[in-house]
Amino acid sequence: MQDRLLIERIEARILDIPTIRPHKLSFGAISRQSPVIVQLWLANGATGFGEAATIGGPSWNEESPESIHHAVVNHLAPALVGQDGARFEACLARMDLACKGNAFAKSAVEIALLDAVARTLDLPVWQLLGGKQRDSLPLAWTLASGDVERDLAEAQLRLEQKRHRIFKMKIGARTPEADLAHVSQIARGLQGRAVLTVDVNQAWDGATARRYLPPMVEAGVTLIEQPVAHWNVPALRDLTATLQGALIMADESVCTPYDAMRLAREQASQVFSLKVAKHGGLLRTRQVAAIAQAADIGWYGGTMLETSIGSAASAHVFATLGGRHHNCELFGPQLLVDDIVQQRMAIEDFELQLPDGPGLGVEVDLKQLARFDRALAGREPRHFDMGRDAAAAGA
Repeated sequence: MQDRLLIERIEARILDIPTIRPHKLSFGAISRQSPVIVQLWLANGATGFGEAATIGGPSWNEESPESIHHAVVNHLAPALVGQDGARFEACLARMDLACKGNAFAKSAVEIALLDAVARTLDLPVWQLLGGKQRDSLPLAWTLASGDVERDLAEAQLRLEQKRHRIFKMKIGARTPEADLAHVSQIARGLQGRAVLTVDVNQAWDGATARRYLPPMVEAGVTLIEQPVAHWNVPALRDLTATLQGALIMADESVCTPYDAMRLAREQASQVFSLKVAKHGGLLRTRQVAAIAQAADIGWYGGTMLETSIGSAASAHVFATLGGRHHNCELFGPQLLVDDIVQQRMAIEDFELQLPDGPGLGVEVDLKQLARFDRALAGREPRHFDMGRDAAAAGA
C-alpha cells in the first residue's frame, strides 16, 4: 500500500468564472472569481482535486491566484513528489520547509492529497478527519448587491425556496450612516423571518464600531464579523466585552493557531470564522477549531467563494467539529454562473447536505474545468512530474 500512495504528479491551473451579480465588499466589488485548482496523482493512479480561492485577487490578503499557482508549481509540488501521500502531517511539514506562509497554496495541495488518498481507500474525506458529527449544516447567503430592493428580493426568493434563512449583509464600503440605514431597511423588510448578520471586513475603527453597532443590533443583527482591522485586537476585545445582544466574530484576525491562542487569551471574540484556505488546510482548520472549543469560543463555517471542490472540502471538515457552531456560508457555487463538478451538494430545508461518496464526494467535470481554464490557449497547464522532474529536484 505504501508504494501505491506515493505522490506522483501535481498540476495547478487558474480558472476565471463570472459571478451571477457583482459581489460588493468594503474593499471593492468582484464580478468574477479566479480559483486555483490543484490536481494530484498517486502512484496507484488515483487522483484528487483541491482548491484555493481568494476574494478580489490579493485584496483579502497577501496571496493572489497567480502567487498561489506559482507557489504550488515551483515550490510545493517539488517538495512532495515522490513522498508517501498517506503521511499527511509529514507532507505539511515538507511544504512548510519549502515555502514560508502561503497558507492558501498549501491548503489547495493538502485538499487534493486527502481527496486522492480517501478515494484510494473508498472513504469520504470526513472519515480521515475523525468522523462526522453532523450530516448537514444550516446555510447562510450573503446579501452583497449593495441595493436594498435587490437584496430583499434575493432574500425572499431564497426563503421561498427553503435554501437560506440566514442572511449576511456586507457593509463598510459606504458611510456608517448609510450602512446603518441599509441594514435597518433590510431588517424591516424581512420582519423577523431570518437570522441577520453583518460583515464589516475591517472597514471601521474602534470608535466607529462602538457608535454604529448598537443600533444595528437594535435593528435585529445578531452576529458581527470583523468590524475592525485584523491587528486591532484591543478594539475587538472592547467590543466583545461591551456590546449587548450580538456576538463579535473574528475572521481576518484569526488565521493561524497562534492567532487563535492570542484571541482566546485576550477574550477578544466570541466566535471564530473558520476558513480552510486561510488556516492552511483541513488539518490546521481542526487545530484552530480545537482552540476555540477549549476556550469556549463558537465557530462559524466561512467561505472564500470557492467552487464545489473547495466548498465540499470545507463541509467535510466542518461536519467533524465539536463545540458551539453558528452555521456556515458555503454558498460560493451558487454565486458563480456555473460550476466545475457534475453535481453540486444538495440543499434541503435550509441546510447544506454533506456528501458521503469517496473523497470529497463531488465529481469534477473535466470539460467544465477546461472551459474556464485561463491558460488553455494552446498549451497545457504546468505541472511537476515524478518521472521527469523528481531527480532534478532532489526528491
